Amino acid sequence: MSFSLHDRLAADTLPVCDMKLCTVLLMNDARFPWLVLVPRQENLVEILDLGAAERGILIEEITRAGEALRSAAPCDKLNIGALGNLVPQLHIHVVARVEGDAAWPGPVWGSGTAKPYDKGWAEGLADALRKKLRDS
Repeated sequence: MSFSLHDRLAADTLPVCDMKLCTVLLMNDARFPWLVLVPRQENLVEILDLGAAERGILIEEITRAGEALRSAAPCDKLNIGALGNLVPQLHIHVVARVEGDAAWPGPVWGSGTAKPYDKGWAEGLADALRKKLRDS
């Protein structure tokens, strides 16, 4: 089976790296340092669509992504969620939140308009995250 990334995820993100199960993407919204993990399997909608072993791997990869994000973008709170209301392909958001950010204390989803990263800044953050994920 081949894996393909949903068009909306591809349009809204920049690639960071692949882990054992998931492709890691950086959301192109400078208001919130924000990773998206997408398991590279076809026809997944819910976490429960994964087998038990893959669910364990997913939790470990979410943890590693959260640690890398918190290291690269210090924050007060990590928000982790798998919504899928607009994009049915299973994907998990890992968002670094800082008290007083553009959506605080509410959720980032549907809050305001995304502000794309300045040229080069997103690539630098993606490189730092990639290095932290590879070293963990």
